[in-house]
Amino acid sequence: MAKKKWIPKDLDEGAFTRKAKARGMGVQEFARYVKAHPEKFDTKTKRQANLAQTFAKLAKKRGK
Repeated sequence: MAKKKWIPKDLDEGAFTRKAKARGMGVQEFARYVKAHPEKFDTKTKRQANLAQTFAKLAKKRGK
C-alpha cells in the first residue's frame, strides 16, 4: 500500500522562504512575525508559517 502524501502536490516549494527573504528575514523569524501579526496576512501565509514551524520542530527532534 502506497503512503498517502499529506502535503498537496501543487505546493509552491520555496514560496514562504521567498516571502521571508523579500522582507529581509529568515524563515523562522518571519514565521514568528506572521504568528504575532495574523491580521496582516492571508490564510495561505499563516498556514505556511505554521508548516515552517512544524518542520523546524521535526528537524530538531530528529537531530538535524
